[in-house]
Amino acid sequence: MKKKWILAIVLSLCLIGLDQVSKYWITNTISLSEKINLIPNLLYITYCQNTGAAFSMMEGFGKIFFGIITIVALVFIFYMFKDSQDRVSILGYVMVFSGAIGNFIDRMVFNYVRDFIGVYIGSYAFPIFNVADICITVGFAVILIVMVYQEVEEKRRWKKELSK
Repeated sequence: MKKKWILAIVLSLCLIGLDQVSKYWITNTISLSEKINLIPNLLYITYCQNTGAAFSMMEGFGKIFFGIITIVALVFIFYMFKDSQDRVSILGYVMVFSGAIGNFIDRMVFNYVRDFIGVYIGSYAFPIFNVADICITVGFAVILIVMVYQEVEEKRRWKKELSK
């Protein structure tokens, strides 16, 4: 049990550190709205300041609103993590928690989130994102996959028990 917490703290600090260092590097390397193509028609870097939530939704709601929402989400994630025993779920919760903290730091310090990764798929350009957003997205995907897998396994066990 103690090992779970130590590994979670270390991983979380690493992910938050990676997020904050990458944001610091971007803000000190390129100008606001400057665009650098890394892989033409696929991947680019641009520095933008997101005052809204995911994909710039709810722009203008303010620091207090997003602070409260983030704290509530962090408490919920912490509660789910605390009761989780599955290693893959634990990884998912740590990733979501770390990403939320990374963007929370930006909101509290700057009143916006520093985004810089841009992706094109064909002619579609995804909203600009950052390392914290990657952690949140991948973490939620991991949690969802584990939950679906566990549900399928539970149904298989029930069917097996009923067929005896």
